[in-house]
Amino acid sequence: MPGGGQNNTNQLLVPQARAAMERFKVETASELGINVTPYMGDLPSRVNGSIGGYMVKKMIQAYEQSLAGRS
Repeated sequence: MPGGGQNNTNQLLVPQARAAMERFKVETASELGINVTPYMGDLPSRVNGSIGGYMVKKMIQAYEQSLAGRS
C-alpha cells in the first residue's frame, strides 16, 4: 500500500531474526547519527531510506568478506 503510514508489510524470510534485525537497524542508524524511535514517521523518507541502504551495504560487505575467507 503506497503511503501506508505505520502499517509495516515487510516480512522477514526468517521471522526468528526480527530482534537481531531491529538491533542491526538501531546500530546502523546510530552510525549514521540518526536516533531511532518507535515512531519514525516524522523523518523524511530520504533519512529512513539511508538507514536501509546502509544496512544493505553492510550486509553485502559482510557476505563478501565471508566469501573471501573461504579460499
